[in-house]
Amino acid sequence: MPNTILTATAVTREALRVLHQKLNFVGSITREYDDSFARQGAKVGDTLKVRLPNQYTVRTGAALAAQDTTESAVDLKVQTQKGVDLNFTSVDLTMNLDDFSERVLEPAMSVLAANIEADAMSMYRDVYNQVGTAGQPATFAKILQGRKILVDNLAPLAGRTCNLNTQDNVDLVDALKGLFNDKATITKQNREGYMGRTAGFDFMENTLWPSHLRGAGAGYLVNGAGQTGASLAINTGTGAIKQGDVFTIAGVNRVHPETKQSTGQPQSFVVTADAAGGAGSWTISPAIVTSGAGQNVSAAPAAGAAITFAGVASTTHGISLAYQKGAFAFATADMVMPRGVDFAAREAFDGISMRIVRQYDINSDKFPCRLDVLYGYKTLRPQLACRLANN
Repeated sequence: MPNTILTATAVTREALRVLHQKLNFVGSITREYDDSFARQGAKVGDTLKVRLPNQYTVRTGAALAAQDTTESAVDLKVQTQKGVDLNFTSVDLTMNLDDFSERVLEPAMSVLAANIEADAMSMYRDVYNQVGTAGQPATFAKILQGRKILVDNLAPLAGRTCNLNTQDNVDLVDALKGLFNDKATITKQNREGYMGRTAGFDFMENTLWPSHLRGAGAGYLVNGAGQTGASLAINTGTGAIKQGDVFTIAGVNRVHPETKQSTGQPQSFVVTADAAGGAGSWTISPAIVTSGAGQNVSAAPAAGAAITFAGVASTTHGISLAYQKGAFAFATADMVMPRGVDFAAREAFDGISMRIVRQYDINSDKFPCRLDVLYGYKTLRPQLACRLANN
């Protein structure tokens, strides 16, 4: 039976399939794909509007208290382009697709997936909920604390994932090796280090989770009472603050998302940009809201309220993440199809779009080829995620 020349379409579909398998984190969050990009092609800088759930207040008594519906959305910018460039020979293109996939596409898509995942994982710095003791092993109790935070924030049951760095996976598999009853799960756990599903999470392991270096900040106080919004004036204190540092404020508690009653638990915040040491202003998330449908805290900070950072100053700790898929979004868009080339194809699969362009070089009898993905990512609802800070 004669060989069949591999087409660009076949290569693109196979590359997408392999890439999808290797996108562990991106594959477990919301993926947006806008069909309007398919008609005219997406350009760098295109933006998707992702609508957030509406919030309302509840009336007590018979008197009408009509309220406007104020819809909110976040901009998800599709502006990062990454790809892999290859040279195919005529011999390569007469190979069986499975052989070609194993020899050429597997290593190419592995490195592309790693770079895309590493980019998307930087969203951990937007997450302000955190459990764990930096520098200590992960425990099942900490996973359950993370689950409690997601439940308290009304995270839907479906689509919950606990994505572990390799050290946390070691610690948890060792701690839980005797707790599963299902024989198949025990086999995978002991032979492959696979935990499966427990505590309401699908457990995954990923080598790409970054570590977080906590800033040196200590001794800071709130500068002025009644502050609200996404910035916080502070005074005294010393040490630089790093983006992604988590802290609480004395007397500022989290409220139930619907009843707005104080939970008695401190509201966590995260610094969203590096800040130099000393008095000044930090940008923070979530914004402090003390009333209305978007209320998230029991009271505004008092003047001189103490600020307490999570973790140990100037110390690096590991990051894993427990989340519901709606916490984050990853989007791709169709790239413009060039003319005057040997072959070009574009395919989309499960929210991920890839373009392949191939040209023939008569001097070398090769087909230079580029595979590109144009993508963006955004933290949509950080309250639906929880950082696990351990070893």
